[in-house]
Amino acid sequence: QVQLVESGGGLVQAGGSLRLSCAVSGRTFSRYAMGWFRQAPGKEREFVAAISWNGGTTYYADSVKGRFTISRDNAKNTVYLQMNSLKPADTAVYYCASYHGRRTVVPEERDEYDYWGQGTQVTVSS
Repeated sequence: QVQLVESGGGLVQAGGSLRLSCAVSGRTFSRYAMGWFRQAPGKEREFVAAISWNGGTTYYADSVKGRFTISRDNAKNTVYLQMNSLKPADTAVYYCASYHGRRTVVPEERDEYDYWGQGTQVTVSS
């Protein structure tokens, strides 16, 4: 079994930055693709970013491209989401998730992911 725990959320002013972390425990982190999703009030959970198992390929939603960076440190079993130039529209609960399937392209569909963290709240004020 895999356990995921997010941290790093909080309250930040528009234009500010936050770095979210997702600690992975249980089975080996090797060859698990990882994704970040978020759910804002009144909206469905949406894809934010994903990264391949070796960190070689990343994917971003258009809404965060150029502002957010996903990365991973497999030696620390940790995935990060660096969020810069934050906007009030980024306010949401952010979740990390792991993908253990065999697809070459890291999926963006929520239902493809196998394990989820508890979420961390990010609130951007203006």
